[in-house]
Amino acid sequence: MNKAYNAAIKLYRSAAYFAAIGSPKVRHMLHGQAETLGRLKAFRAEKAPGGFDVWFHAASLGEFEQARPMIDALLATRKEYKILLSFFSPSGYEVRCDYDPRVAVVYMPFDTADNVKAFLDAAAPRMAIFVKYEFWGNYLRQLAERGIETYIISSIFRPGQIFFRPWGGLFREMLRSFTHLYVQDERSRRLLAEIGVENVTIAGDTRFDRVTTIRDKGRNIPQIETFKAADPGAPLMVVGSSWERDEDVYIPWLHRHPDCRAVIAPHEFDKNRLSVLRRRLGSDKTMLYSDFCRIYDASPEGALKVASQLSYIIMDCFGLLSSLYRYAAFAYVGGGFGKSIHNINEATVYGIPVVFGPRHSKFNEAASLIDCGGAFSVASAAETDTVLTRLLSDADARFAAGRAADAYIKANVGATAKIMKDIFNINID
Repeated sequence: MNKAYNAAIKLYRSAAYFAAIGSPKVRHMLHGQAETLGRLKAFRAEKAPGGFDVWFHAASLGEFEQARPMIDALLATRKEYKILLSFFSPSGYEVRCDYDPRVAVVYMPFDTADNVKAFLDAAAPRMAIFVKYEFWGNYLRQLAERGIETYIISSIFRPGQIFFRPWGGLFREMLRSFTHLYVQDERSRRLLAEIGVENVTIAGDTRFDRVTTIRDKGRNIPQIETFKAADPGAPLMVVGSSWERDEDVYIPWLHRHPDCRAVIAPHEFDKNRLSVLRRRLGSDKTMLYSDFCRIYDASPEGALKVASQLSYIIMDCFGLLSSLYRYAAFAYVGGGFGKSIHNINEATVYGIPVVFGPRHSKFNEAASLIDCGGAFSVASAAETDTVLTRLLSDADARFAAGRAADAYIKANVGATAKIMKDIFNINID
């Protein structure tokens, strides 16, 4: 890579060390990177003396969900394979660090030439698969120089990206390092063709396969079933990955519509965050999920009586959101009034309409679901009021939107099968 790129990476690394002073998340990342080579050495000594068959890299937990269908398919069909999974963000590593005994999970070191050489020497991967937006110049250059087949999956490109700018030559060279690029849509293929990148296949987004699997294997949550049964005539809204700026628009609406009950899953929470959220909703009609579980465990009948006095439950645990949506009449997915929306497919796979904030330009499924009538973007409290009120009061409109969402999901499954057949010659259902 050129001097400017390497200088920028080193500056990024220095900024991370500075940020670590006040950020436990960044400290965890840096500490994890320091352990990477040791973890690789230990795993290879015990299980993979010849190196890794496939290295997957996902920036964080969301991108991992796109890689997961392929990883699971390899674990099921190529039982001799040893797989390396790397993350850049603690949000992925800390959740999936013990994913499977045949998968070594590590942090990916910063993209400096020395780090990359040490990492690739330690891992000795025979193939590399990056997910969506991962373009690291030194990694890609050294992978190409070593003759290691390198792919990117579920990638998506937009005209404003640096690859398509006059000054983006360095980044265009990164694209040419890939053996093949699997993109989500025709627009991405056309953009790449315009800059001479032709080794491209439109495969779609593997997240559709993942959310379908999650739905099919979803768990029942008897406590939420009890909460819903306490007022079976009231539509239930599930709010996923809720941030405070989302709450500014949907909580006033909930107060004006007591006939709607809600289960709310904050994106992140601590004791103070939960206390504030409960107070905003109304402490007398709101209960934390953990407290409701204790009542349910003591007496399901008693829990039903308590639930009849509640309007809202706040989830104070992780891991249940994907199953929560099965109980919803409609959903609100957070993040759209902040950096970007969270996973909307996780909700629409249940055939329910989804509402989200205005920042969703990086997600094809958001625009497509809006176009087909399965989802609704809102940019203000007034728009939120209009959309949620219609979904609450007009059952026909709600069911029509849900059918559109369901049809969209069904039309887009299959990316994993296409890529697995192409790269590994593996046929999966």
